[in-house]
Amino acid sequence: MSRREQYAPGPATGARIEKNDGRAWTLVLVRELKQPPAKVWSALTDPAQLREWAPYESDANLAAAGTVAKLSTVGAPKPHVTETTVKRADAPKLLEFTWAGGDIRWELEPLNGGTRLTLLTNIDRNWIAMGASGWHVALDVLDRLLGGWPIGRIAGPDAMQVREWNRLVGEYATLFGVEPPKWAANAEG
Repeated sequence: MSRREQYAPGPATGARIEKNDGRAWTLVLVRELKQPPAKVWSALTDPAQLREWAPYESDANLAAAGTVAKLSTVGAPKPHVTETTVKRADAPKLLEFTWAGGDIRWELEPLNGGTRLTLLTNIDRNWIAMGASGWHVALDVLDRLLGGWPIGRIAGPDAMQVREWNRLVGEYATLFGVEPPKWAANAEG
């Protein structure tokens, strides 16, 4: 069995939502990584590394404010390309840009030789548990990539096929106090 086939996401932790009056809520997802901020920064900005873990691809390095890039959503039923301009890039501490109509903010903080990585992103409130689950899986893949045990990108429909996906979506729904999708509430695994 390959590393990817063995992969199953851990419990829904390190996340919260900021509700607002609009259709989108802000997901705040925190992950502690063993690698220093400079290495994590590179994985967040370098197109070659993004292709290994992120749910989008970039045609340009995202490490400088003002950079214009095309971000292509991975696994979308129809090709979805968003042009973005990097709003803020303060290496290796802060990266902000938009993707697919929502804001993405990465905060990196040194932590015991590693990094506390915080993602803040807008997600339609009807999809907040699924969005959190997708980012959870992406950050697991990132963690393994940075640790030298890559399992390959798992995004879009592929993420929904991982072992225990439905459990993860249900846990995030409970954590956020929202209804899980009917299929997740009734499915096993």
